[in-house]
Amino acid sequence: MAVVCWATWHLLTVTVWRDSADPGLGFVWLVSFLLLWWLPVCWLERPAGITEAQRPGIDRLRVTVQIPVYNEDPHALRACLESVLAQSRRVQRVRVVDDGSADGETGEPLLYAAERAHLLAQAGRLGIEATWDRTENRGKRWAQMHVLADDDADVFVTLDSDSVLDERAVAEGLKPFADPRVKSVAGLVVPLNMKTNLLTRLTTVLYVPFTRGLRSAQSVLGSVLINSGTLAFYRADVVRRHAGVYERETFRGVPMQMNDDSMLTMYARMEGRTVHQPSAVCFTLVPDRTRHYFRQQLRWMRGTTVRHLWWLRHMPMSSLAFWMPVVEYAHLILALLVPIAVLASPELRLQTGSLAQYAVVIGCAMNYLISLRLFAIRRTDETLGHQLLMFLLSPLAGLWRLTVLRPLYLYAMATCWQVGTWGTRDRVEVRAPAPAR
Repeated sequence: MAVVCWATWHLLTVTVWRDSADPGLGFVWLVSFLLLWWLPVCWLERPAGITEAQRPGIDRLRVTVQIPVYNEDPHALRACLESVLAQSRRVQRVRVVDDGSADGETGEPLLYAAERAHLLAQAGRLGIEATWDRTENRGKRWAQMHVLADDDADVFVTLDSDSVLDERAVAEGLKPFADPRVKSVAGLVVPLNMKTNLLTRLTTVLYVPFTRGLRSAQSVLGSVLINSGTLAFYRADVVRRHAGVYERETFRGVPMQMNDDSMLTMYARMEGRTVHQPSAVCFTLVPDRTRHYFRQQLRWMRGTTVRHLWWLRHMPMSSLAFWMPVVEYAHLILALLVPIAVLASPELRLQTGSLAQYAVVIGCAMNYLISLRLFAIRRTDETLGHQLLMFLLSPLAGLWRLTVLRPLYLYAMATCWQVGTWGTRDRVEVRAPAPAR
């Protein structure tokens, strides 16, 4: 509350009450704060619930979980499969598609025979229909539509093979569908290996405020723009209607091998509301080595750039999808132009030291405001002391975003046509701890 009051006072002093000799940076600060419109809105989000009258309809929904597999760590895959089978609300089908996994060094096929046998045996005992197909390597979209195009379920759940569901994830993720206007539901995705090293901690500080911040604010408006492919729920008819088109999307003649989640979300958004359900929780493995991390970030950034261009071209100006890239690029342009303006102006150049100190204070305040969302997630494997430590890392995460991720984003924008390969998973990238015996 104190930080919010300070920010409000600062806005007034640099805009309404600023001295006439002020060189005009007050407008820049005002725009910078306004671009964080989602910060107050995200606190309005509440998990969707259902009434007793709505429960029978939700219980009748036939649910298929689809898991694409490619060069996955066997222990991570086993944990993923077991979490699906252990759901408090059982699903009707589990459909695994191995997209031609192969050993990165020898080229020999990775068949996951033990994991396949375990799934089929356990699912059979629970009365859950399970299939496991192996296809040639064509990408995640083809692996998904290999089984979903003709599946007659009511709801499709997309789940990444390196992720573990909370036992109530499916039950909670289905509740928003009590509203017939809802066409897709984004699950809450949090890092599983948060405490591995400094990189995974920084990833958490950057990632969680997005999922419980920007995505939550979009959900309040009924317009989530990008579900995480790690865990998302879709009205099955929306996905089936786009079979044959979805997996064949191209950009500049190159087949899109990334950003599958944003395309499915947009299909849903064009037909109704897209929301986030913070009580449908999924834990996922995040990169713990810098090489993997940068390649993953580059893939995401290139895919997002392509999707931004798609939104600007095809979405109406009245939609949130049109204005989100405008806001993104406004942030980017301000960050590039302000230092140039300071260096180009003799008057401002004399104030470089004080302006730099001022920018540090403002930047820290913004990062702390954003990172308050870390406290919106309670984990049994995390103490309040650790949460406070992560919160204190916020300025470091902001510096990482400014000095490392922003230049990487500019490079991704300049090379956005390179969307034909994932750039990752040529071998097993992240390994889960082996289960205790």
